[in-house]
Amino acid sequence: MKKTLPLFIALTVSLAGWFLVQAADDKKPAPLRILLVLGGCCHDYETQQTLLKVGIESRLNATVEIEYNPDKSTGATFPIYEKDNWAEGYDVVIHDECSASVTDPVYVKRILDAHRKGVPAVNLHCAMHSYRWGNIQEPVAAGADNAGWFEMLGIQSTGHGPQSPIAITYNDPTHPLTKGLANWTTVNEELYNNIQIFPGATPLAKGLQTQMPRPKKGEAPDPNAKGKEVEAVVVWTNLYGPDKTRIFSTTIGHNNETVADDRYLDLVTRGILWTTGKMGEDGTIADGVLK
Repeated sequence: MKKTLPLFIALTVSLAGWFLVQAADDKKPAPLRILLVLGGCCHDYETQQTLLKVGIESRLNATVEIEYNPDKSTGATFPIYEKDNWAEGYDVVIHDECSASVTDPVYVKRILDAHRKGVPAVNLHCAMHSYRWGNIQEPVAAGADNAGWFEMLGIQSTGHGPQSPIAITYNDPTHPLTKGLANWTTVNEELYNNIQIFPGATPLAKGLQTQMPRPKKGEAPDPNAKGKEVEAVVVWTNLYGPDKTRIFSTTIGHNNETVADDRYLDLVTRGILWTTGKMGEDGTIADGVLK
């Protein structure tokens, strides 16, 4: 009996430790399930899908699932959107597609219905210039046939200037999403215009860019030309639909160097946390969410 007692005690302690570990694991929140949709015109989405997935998963207790279409046209579509319940099971969807000429109202409504019913969205860069038709150069009317995507985003944008650095200033540093984020200047990026800002949108940062006049085709640039300073909202939130689904958007993110920048990835990560309700009004993050 004396010989077996120490062994019994050791086994008891070991089992107790195992149960404590299991109990702690059971209390850990499940990883956020994130859908990243990307592809289409004008960007290196093949590289950026990895930059975003690695950047997000290294910061959050999250799994990023990718829906990527290598089609480099403005007509890129995504098979996942063909299902009515396409967003079921996801905590948030990141729209990073560039599909300006996809104008099927049924297809677009199917995407929007998921967000209208409560699935949060994070919209990056060219998502702002997707799924648009009609006279979009003028402010669309609320509820109009061509207003749906813009109403989800919260800001209507139709174009951008030449690529040059953008000075980003957070105009509401007290907002939980931007708390602690510092102003910064990007490498060459595209400043998207603001045609209108919808009532549910809250601008969080403005971008200031010096835009040089573009020479006419076949002409050399004027060495004496002076640039024009242009400003636009580049980061904002929106409350969408009857249940005020949380939406976060930034027009920044054209070039790989920007997407790989820690300041950009921190911003996108905080957008995910805010939209999914994992961020308190004081900017604190829920337990077990950060890596």
